[in-house]
Amino acid sequence: MITHMPANLTVFFDGLCPLCSREIAHYRRRVTADSVEFVDIAGPKFDAVTLGLDPVQVHRHIHAKVDGKLITGVDAFRALWGVIPGFRWLHWITGLPGVYSASKVLYAIFAWLRPLLPKRKRSCAGGQYQV
Repeated sequence: MITHMPANLTVFFDGLCPLCSREIAHYRRRVTADSVEFVDIAGPKFDAVTLGLDPVQVHRHIHAKVDGKLITGVDAFRALWGVIPGFRWLHWITGLPGVYSASKVLYAIFAWLRPLLPKRKRSCAGGQYQV
């Protein structure tokens, strides 16, 4: 469980998932300076293996790297919430033992259902990759 506010955070998300994309867009608007790098795993140049990620698992669960350490699921969200103003309370509350356990169960259910959500379509128009 992450218990500190990360200084160097990269979040890997599925840009083809409409829910995931909306949520990440919301976080992008609130994040300060360059405290978080967001990487779309559905992008044409994304290569999980090159980045030291399991190509199957990165599509099943949200991943993040905090100071070089790989974390997934609720811990990835907690790391993100810990650096975004207005979300630090969520980082704190999901760190409480019972809430943390419940959050992990709820995320596991979401991760299991997520592949059933409709996907966004991407196109390449005029040499520019678009969503």
